[in-house]
Amino acid sequence: MADIVGERVPKGSAVVDYDEKVFPDYNAEPGQKAYVFMHTVPFEGSVGIVNMLTATRLIRKGFDLSLVLFGPASLMVSSTRGFPNVGDAAFPGHLNYNGQLQTIMDEGGKIYVCRFSAAALYGMREVDMMEGTIPIHPRDVVDSAIQAWKEGAFVMNTWNV
Repeated sequence: MADIVGERVPKGSAVVDYDEKVFPDYNAEPGQKAYVFMHTVPFEGSVGIVNMLTATRLIRKGFDLSLVLFGPASLMVSSTRGFPNVGDAAFPGHLNYNGQLQTIMDEGGKIYVCRFSAAALYGMREVDMMEGTIPIHPRDVVDSAIQAWKEGAFVMNTWNV
C-alpha cells in the first residue's frame, strides 16, 4: 500500500485562491441582450446546470436574457418530473433543473423550447412544459440566432451529445 504524502486539508479550508479575479466584473449596459443556446442531455453531466447558472448570472449582470433549448435540452422544461409523484424530489438535486429554470423566469429571463425536439423526439406535449416557457417552431432556433446577431447580443452556444 502506498504511503499518503502530506496532511489532509481540514474541512472549510480553501485549496485554491477564490479571491483573485483576473477579468473585470462586467455588467450589461441598459438594453443589452444575451442569448444562451443549449443542446444537451439533461442529467448526463454538469453542462445543463452550469449553463443555467451562467444564464442566471447574465440576468443578474443586467442582460435581457433569452435561453433557447433545443434537441435533448427541451426535456429540461418537463413539468411532470418527480417521484413518486409529480413535484416530489426522489433525491437531493432531483428537481434542480426545474428550480433553476423557474429562477431564470422569475428574474425576467425568457425560455424558448423547440417543439420538434420535445414532441417528435421525446413525445413531450406543450402542456407538459413548465408554465411560462415559450414553445417555438424548429426553424425558430436558427432565426433566434440570427436575431441575436442582428441585435449585437452576447451569445453563448453549448452543445453536448
